[in-house]
Amino acid sequence: MPAQCLACSAKAIAANLCEGCRKDLPYLPEARCPKCGVPSLFGDVCGGCLTRPPMFDRALVGCAYAFPLDRLIQSFKYAGNLAVAPLLAELMLTAIEGTPLPDVIVPMPLSPERLRERGFNQSLVLAKLLAARTGVALAPEACVRVRHDEAQSALPWAARAANVRNAFVCTEDLAGGSVAVVDDVLTTGATLNEVARSLRERGATEIVGWVAARTLQPHG
Repeated sequence: MPAQCLACSAKAIAANLCEGCRKDLPYLPEARCPKCGVPSLFGDVCGGCLTRPPMFDRALVGCAYAFPLDRLIQSFKYAGNLAVAPLLAELMLTAIEGTPLPDVIVPMPLSPERLRERGFNQSLVLAKLLAARTGVALAPEACVRVRHDEAQSALPWAARAANVRNAFVCTEDLAGGSVAVVDDVLTTGATLNEVARSLRERGATEIVGWVAARTLQPHG
C-alpha cells in the first residue's frame, strides 16, 4: 500500500506528505535573524539576540511551529508517531543545505525521568536520520541532562531560562570542534542556549542548532 499523507490521508508523495499539504506547511520567510531564526526586518539580527547574544552561533530552522506541523510534531513527540520523523528530518536538511557541516551531531538530551515517561528521545531519532544523510558523526552521549525539571512547554516564556539553567553537562572533549545540536522545536532558545554553554565549556568553537520548527512569539 502507498504511504498516506500524515495531514490529510491522501497518497503521500515524499516524507509521508502529499503535494498539497507540503505546499501548505508553515514555511518561514527568508528574512530571518541570522542568530535565532526568528523572522526579522531585512534579515537583521533581532532585538533579543542584540540584547542577550546567545551562546550558540546560529539556529537553522525548517518551518514555523504552526498548523499543521505543530500537530504532527506533537503526535511524534508525545504519541510516538515515528512516521513524522522523516518529514522533520527532510525539513531540517533543507534548512542546512549549503551550510558547512559540523564535526559532530549532538541530540538535545532528555532527563532519565522524561525518557521513561516518553519512551524515547525524539531528538535522538531525528539526529540518527540526519547523521545517516549527512555522514556527520553522531555523539548521543556527548551532552547529558543532569537535572529533571518541569517541562519547558508547561512554563511561560519568561520562566524558561531559569528552569534549564545549569541543567546540562558536556561529557566529551570538544576542543576546537564544531557541533550541531538537534531538536524538534525552538521556542525561546533557552534550552539550546544552556546546552551550548555546556559545549563551550568543553572547548566547542562553533555551535549550530538544527531545528525542525520555530515557535513565533504571540503578539498582543
